[in-house]
Amino acid sequence: MTYILALDQGTSSSRSIVFDDSGRVVAQAQREFTQHFPQPGWVEHDPLEIWQSQLATAREALAKARLQAADMKAIGITNQRETTLVWNRRTGQPVYNAIVWQDRRAEPLCAELREQGHAQAVQAATGLIIDAYFSGTKIRWILDNVAGARAAAERGELAFGTVDSWLLWQLTGGRVHATDVSNAARTMLFNVRENRWDESLLELLKIPASLLPEVHPSSHLFGETDAALLGASLPVGGMAGDQQSALFGQACFKAGMAKNTYGTGCFMLMHTGERFQVSGNGLITTAAAQPHVDRSAAWRPEFALEGSVFIGGAVVQWLRDGLQAISASSEVQGLAESVPDAGGVMFVPAFTGLGAPYWNAEARGAIVGLTRGSTVAHIARAALESIAFQSAALLQAMSRDAVAAGGHPVTELRVDGGACVNDLLMQFQADLLGIPVLRPQVIETTALGAAYLAGLSSGVWRTLDELSSQWKAERVFHPTLPRERAEELMMRWERAVRQATAT
Repeated sequence: MTYILALDQGTSSSRSIVFDDSGRVVAQAQREFTQHFPQPGWVEHDPLEIWQSQLATAREALAKARLQAADMKAIGITNQRETTLVWNRRTGQPVYNAIVWQDRRAEPLCAELREQGHAQAVQAATGLIIDAYFSGTKIRWILDNVAGARAAAERGELAFGTVDSWLLWQLTGGRVHATDVSNAARTMLFNVRENRWDESLLELLKIPASLLPEVHPSSHLFGETDAALLGASLPVGGMAGDQQSALFGQACFKAGMAKNTYGTGCFMLMHTGERFQVSGNGLITTAAAQPHVDRSAAWRPEFALEGSVFIGGAVVQWLRDGLQAISASSEVQGLAESVPDAGGVMFVPAFTGLGAPYWNAEARGAIVGLTRGSTVAHIARAALESIAFQSAALLQAMSRDAVAAGGHPVTELRVDGGACVNDLLMQFQADLLGIPVLRPQVIETTALGAAYLAGLSSGVWRTLDELSSQWKAERVFHPTLPRERAEELMMRWERAVRQATAT
C-alpha cells in the first residue's frame, strides 16, 4: 500500500490526514489555534503557532496510522487562502502576525484604488475585484505600517507568502520559497492569463518583486522536507488553495463541473477549462489547481468561476449560541424536521453583509414572513434553507455565465464540507436547483485534492482519469419539487433579500 500525507491548514485549525492510494482516509489529527482580534475588523494569526500546530498534527496523524514518514510517498499542502505572511529570509522570523483573509483593514486603500479607476485593469489581469479580501493590499499595509519593513523589503531581506509558502519554507528549512498558481491567483498581484507576477500591479501597490515566491503548477516537486521534522525526508509534491483543492478532490477536472463546500461559509466553484471568463453575474474568476500531467507539453492556465456565501453553516452556530434554540449543532436537523416546511418564514443571514452574487456589505440579517403561528422550529428550518437558497443563487449565476460563454448550465452539483452530511439540507438544495446533488464517499475533499496533486507528481497516479474513477458517490439527492414551486420559492427568497438590503 502507498500512502500520502496531506496537510490541511485552515482558518481555525490545522489538520493532517494520511490517505492510501485508493483515496481512503487512514488516520487524521486536528488542532485548533488562537484567533487574534486586535481591533474591530482586524483578524490575525501567529505564524509560528500555525507552523507548530501543523507539524504537531502531522506527527500525530502518522502515529495514529501506525506508519513512519518513510512510508509516505509524498506530502501535499492545502491552505486557507489570501492570509498574508511576511518574514525575514535570514532568521525565518515573521515581521508581523499573519493578516487573515477575513481582515478588513486594507479597505481604505481598496476604496482609493477603485476611485482611481483601477478596477477594470485589475480584473482583466487577475480575474478578481479590488477587495481587502485578497493578499496584495495586506502586504502593502505591512510594508507601510511595520517599522523598518519597507526598507528591509527593498534590500531584498524579506519574503512574502500565503500559508502554503510559509509551511513549505518551514518544512524545507528555509531552502525553498515557492507557491502554486492557485494561491498566487488570490494575491491580486498575479496575471492568471499568463501565469506570472504582474509588474504593473506590483508597481501600483508599491510592492518589491523580491518579496515574492516562485510560482509552479499545483502538482510539482516543490522541495524535500528536513528529515529531522518527521523522521525522514519527504518530497512536497502538491500545493493548492483550499477551495481549488476541493474542486480537484471532487474530480471536477472539466469545464462545466461544479462543487459546493458547505462550511462556516459556502464556496462554489465551476471549472471553465482553459477559457478565461469575466463573470457578468457577480462572481470572480480564479485559477484552478493545475496538475500539468503532461510534462512534455507547455503549462497552460486553467480557470474556474467562484462565488462565496459568507454565512453558511455559521447560521446554525447562531441558532445555538445567539438564539439558544439548540444546545448542539447536531440537533438542528431534528428541530427543522419537526415541521413540514418553514411555514412561510424566510431567513436572510446577512450578519456580515451578503457575498456573491449580491456583494452588499451593508446588508444585515433579516427574518421575514413571521406569523402568530411561527415557532422556533420554523425559524430553524428557514435557517437551514437559507444555506440552500444562497447556494442556489450562486449556481444560477454560474449557469448564466456558462450559457453566455457558449457553454451549458451546470447539470449536477458535487458537495462537501461539514454541513453536507445534513440530508434535509441536501434534499432541499437538489429541489431548488432541479439537478442532482452528489455527496461523495470521502467528504474530506480539500485534503484529498492536495493528496491527489502530490500523488500525481510522485507517480502514485499518472492520469486524471485514474482519479476520476476513484470518485464515488455515497448518496445522490434527486430533485422532487415541481420546477414551478422551486421558482416560486426562489422569487420569495429574492424578495426577502431585497428587504434585508433596503436602506
